[in-house]
Amino acid sequence: MKLHDIFLNGFGRLRSGWRVLIFIAAVIAASILIATLLRVAFVIVELVAPQLRPPRFIADVLFRLSMLAVALIAGYLCARWLERLPWRSLGLTFHTGWLRDLIIGCAVGFVSLAIAVGIAQAGKGFNFSFNDAAVTSLARAMLGSGGLLFVAALAEEAMFRGYALQTLTRAKLAWLGVLSTSVVFALAHGDNPNTVPGFTFANTTIAGIWFGVAYLRTRSLWLPWGLHWAWNWALDWFFGLPVSGGNVTSHPLFKATDNGPVWLTGGAYGIEGGIACTIALVLSTLFLWWTPWLSATPEMKELTSHEKTV
Repeated sequence: MKLHDIFLNGFGRLRSGWRVLIFIAAVIAASILIATLLRVAFVIVELVAPQLRPPRFIADVLFRLSMLAVALIAGYLCARWLERLPWRSLGLTFHTGWLRDLIIGCAVGFVSLAIAVGIAQAGKGFNFSFNDAAVTSLARAMLGSGGLLFVAALAEEAMFRGYALQTLTRAKLAWLGVLSTSVVFALAHGDNPNTVPGFTFANTTIAGIWFGVAYLRTRSLWLPWGLHWAWNWALDWFFGLPVSGGNVTSHPLFKATDNGPVWLTGGAYGIEGGIACTIALVLSTLFLWWTPWLSATPEMKELTSHEKTV
């Protein structure tokens, strides 16, 4: 093999593996820059006007927004400079059917989580009761949880189902892209509190595959974004269960009592650490792959199905 072939493919463009590495380097560099700027801003606020120090909720939103900005900026620059592709190749423009994909994603995400809860409850793993908190408290919690998780879901989808998966898909390496980004997605959740050995990693990897399949079916981020958000929101506010080891809201619609066993319900990590989640995610992934309701628009198919020549 010639040295030329190590770096360039048959279309005269930098090979997909190198493009992914450049994207990762860009994400790391941008993350360090934005994190530094945010820390400096927080320090200045603390010194000059401590009364303006943002509450934890605002800080969480800012962190998620910075993650989203990093993923989209790095993804766009790589798409533009390395492949001469437009912004819409990232899959977040208002293309034909975007709202339909988002709504389907939200519906499937909620139903999938409800199936997981139903499996666990059939095994007597959960008891639920209505929260008797004030309606205003429940409404604020619903909106706050929904807003934060909406941003968080988009940030993670832009990061893990964004440019890296998309460029590997153009290189006819879609399943390598899905599997590799799903493993990285699982590893990124490995430091979460209350993880369940084996189940947490396996289920988060399967969830990454679930989102990856959603991307491949539509070639945009709207469907996986809806799946991701609705699953997390149903966990947190609707059923009152931990989201990947922690809770976002203190006023869920239902109060859940976890009766175990941990292998079924996930224990303190939440249902994502148990086999009920595994079964629901596998079933939902198969549904997304086989359902005739989903398809990519011709434009998105064109932007993501093959390498563009120089």
